[in-house]
Amino acid sequence: MDKIRERMSALRLEADEAHEQVEDLKKKVKALEQENLSKEQEITSLNHRNQLLEEEVEKLEASVKDAKDAANQSAQHDTQNEALQRRVQLLEEEAEENDRTLRETNEKLRQTDVKAGHYERKVQALETERDQWEAKYEEMAKKHAELQKDLHELEVSISNV
Repeated sequence: MDKIRERMSALRLEADEAHEQVEDLKKKVKALEQENLSKEQEITSLNHRNQLLEEEVEKLEASVKDAKDAANQSAQHDTQNEALQRRVQLLEEEAEENDRTLRETNEKLRQTDVKAGHYERKVQALETERDQWEAKYEEMAKKHAELQKDLHELEVSISNV
């Protein structure tokens, strides 16, 4: 019986150890389940974050594309702006040349007006002088006519004598 008791004691010890092992294993399983749950939550969180980051990458790629398009448009605008600036410069040079030509033409016109005024005064003076000569001619023609009339009368009177 002692052997049975020893054996029972040994079996109880073994059962207690097995029970302790089971309890330890239950604790480990519970800890592992808790750790697994935590890892699954972390995976879910990381998957959600990854999805958000992928959406952000898509937005950034779209933004980069828009920025590249804007840069291309800016380059085109720069090219157009340079062409327009060259055109403006040419037009300004042309305007300066036209302004210079206009000033020269105005100066020549002013000189022509001065000369025209001078010649108009000369013409008026010559017309006045001509009118005077015509008046003298008419006066002389009258005197000549009178003298011829007198001469004719004299001839008539001489021939009558």
